[in-house]
Amino acid sequence: MYDHLGLRVRNLGASLRFYEAALAPLGHGVCMQDDHGAGIGPAGEPALWLHAQARTAGSGVHVAFRAPDRAAVDRFHRDGLEAGGRDNGAPGLRLDYGPHYYAAFLIDPDGNNVEALCLRAGS
Repeated sequence: MYDHLGLRVRNLGASLRFYEAALAPLGHGVCMQDDHGAGIGPAGEPALWLHAQARTAGSGVHVAFRAPDRAAVDRFHRDGLEAGGRDNGAPGLRLDYGPHYYAAFLIDPDGNNVEALCLRAGS
């Protein structure tokens, strides 16, 4: 549906560490980077852009990433916490969203709610 998303971040280094760690289990990595920002996504396809700005509005954006399996959701949560994210929902089924909706939620260094989800049954 979308081509790319852009998030304004106060500390590019801290945000980059968080997103690199949290999204690696989902198959995403840094595709481009300079002093003003970075693009993250599948190899050669940056779809999440981090833009360094001294002040951000703190809009509390919600971004959700599809994971290939439940183990990747678990790794997203663990690695994201280790890289400075805050827990906003441990990995598990979210039956109110659907019978196979397995997800985890983290708050990134700028207050955005970041989710990884898998819709595959028992994977």
